[in-house]
Amino acid sequence: MNIIDKYILKRYLSTFVVMLLLFIPIGIVIDVSEKVNRMLQNKVPFGEIAMYYLNFVIYFANLLFPIFLFLSVIWFTSKLANNTEIIAILSSGISFMRFLRPYLIGATVVSVFALLMGFFIVPKASEGFNNFRYMYLKGNGQNKMRQTTDVYRQVNDSTFIYVQNFNPNNQTAFNFTLEQFNKDNTLNQKIIANRIKWNQKDSTYTMYNYTKRKVGVDSDIIQTLVKKDTTFTFELEDLTPTVYVAETLTLGDLNKFIDKERERGSANINTYLVVLYKKYSIPVSAFILTIIAVAVSAMKRRGGMGMNLAIGIGLAFAFVFFDKIFGVMAEKSSIPPLLAVWIPNIAFGILAIYLLRNARR
Repeated sequence: MNIIDKYILKRYLSTFVVMLLLFIPIGIVIDVSEKVNRMLQNKVPFGEIAMYYLNFVIYFANLLFPIFLFLSVIWFTSKLANNTEIIAILSSGISFMRFLRPYLIGATVVSVFALLMGFFIVPKASEGFNNFRYMYLKGNGQNKMRQTTDVYRQVNDSTFIYVQNFNPNNQTAFNFTLEQFNKDNTLNQKIIANRIKWNQKDSTYTMYNYTKRKVGVDSDIIQTLVKKDTTFTFELEDLTPTVYVAETLTLGDLNKFIDKERERGSANINTYLVVLYKKYSIPVSAFILTIIAVAVSAMKRRGGMGMNLAIGIGLAFAFVFFDKIFGVMAEKSSIPPLLAVWIPNIAFGILAIYLLRNARR
């Protein structure tokens, strides 16, 4: 790594850090101005608010770091171009691809850091961030945190349950039904209860107005009890996870959770897969956006830095738009989540190659 590489790499990383330090406080100020009234109404403790904004910084920075990186590269590369430093570097015999190398090294550093944060640090911050929002900032938020009505889940290959209503505060479900099937898909037994409650102390369930029907060859065996204590292989809360549960899991836990939800036939499996695939796609976008930013801003043009920033902001909004729209389409339609998550990177990757070829001419 020569002097020019070190110079560009230093400017690359320092401008990125400055961009984070500039925009994150702005994000905090905007968030405070929007939510301060509700915080005061709900009398939120100061410690809870401080922890929320610590989590907010991590969550916000991880979510928008490719955009911050993109704008920071455009900013300092435009300054190099306006000062004719790029012309001097290229005139010394250095090719444009060689000039690009320190940018790619910087993108690698930032991407590895973002990847590790996304795997291990961001999930915890996401949990605190979302818990605070649903607990203090959303009307009836605790009920919106999870599905509480008409919950139908597959526990394993042969067992299915249904509850009409679930109260997460007291771990009680109403109008509970459990059906267990044989290997030939014929009904083996069916359990019905007006109410079922999870007992945390001894990890048991108490069912009220309990009825069990065991299907026999000639006749069925029916058992009826006013109250029955028993155990199952599932927890009620486990069967109604929070709507943002995938964002709060580390990589290993997320993979296990997805496998378990796939076995249960979860209707939200695409949502969980989008979260998983984005952990890999977002760091890759740092390379693509870096190449686009250098190609756009390396040449001195009429309008100078302002024009480059305008083009950059337009492309940044386009990237965010595509990323959001295809993420929603993967969750709500039949588009494969893997394809939906990577379409923005593929589209902008093609744009990066096109702009890079033009910039080399």
